[in-house]
Amino acid sequence: MDPDHLDELRERLRQTQQAAARIAGRVPPQGWASPRETEHTAAEIQAVVAVLHTLRDVVPDDLWDQVREIVRQLLLLVRAILDFVVERLAADRPSAEQRAGGPDLQDIPIA
Repeated sequence: MDPDHLDELRERLRQTQQAAARIAGRVPPQGWASPRETEHTAAEIQAVVAVLHTLRDVVPDDLWDQVREIVRQLLLLVRAILDFVVERLAADRPSAEQRAGGPDLQDIPIA
């Protein structure tokens, strides 16, 4: 493979890492707060996937290992976001005690 092509692929990998960092830094506390932000983020994710499809067949093994590591980091990011959202949903949900008006009490006879 021509060294110029490898440099171009490395540059695309760098841009992909930067896009992933931008996505991670823009998630507001309420999730994707507006449809415009959602569309923009979805477009960036689609761009990342398109780059991966393009690179899959032409990249040397050592560079492909870097691509796999980036994908792994992106998946870890998605998992962390999902964990965060699930925790927030659980915290916002009232417990059984709160819904019933208090803890479940039982009379204990004293002999």
